[in-house]
Amino acid sequence: MNFVVCEGKKVAMKVLALDHVQIAIPPGGEDRAREFYSGVLGLTEVPKPSSMAGRGGCWFAGGSLNLHLGVEEDFHPAKKAHPALVVEGLDELLARGEAAGAAIKPDVSFGGFRRFHILDRFGNRLELMERV
Repeated sequence: MNFVVCEGKKVAMKVLALDHVQIAIPPGGEDRAREFYSGVLGLTEVPKPSSMAGRGGCWFAGGSLNLHLGVEEDFHPAKKAHPALVVEGLDELLARGEAAGAAIKPDVSFGGFRRFHILDRFGNRLELMERV
């Protein structure tokens, strides 16, 4: 059990799971995002709730992953902070990324995983890793 201090009182808190990860994209970037996240990574676009659709962006899912892409007016790509996605078919994803012209940086294996980093169409860094 973890505790947080709220209004001077110690309150019990328990984190249950990670629901989603959000990555920023520039205004008007939804089609390029779909091209990369669906076309290259193979994720499935899921509809945003109607109450949030007017904000722009798009949502994707694959396996237990929920990935939200949100529009940020003063967009700057995340070059260091990044989600790490556990995948099957790392070599196929590498080939698809290269064919799409994505910037890719191989990285050292560790903890029983092979991995590489790939930049989306906006320069956001993602790590793709596959258990050896």
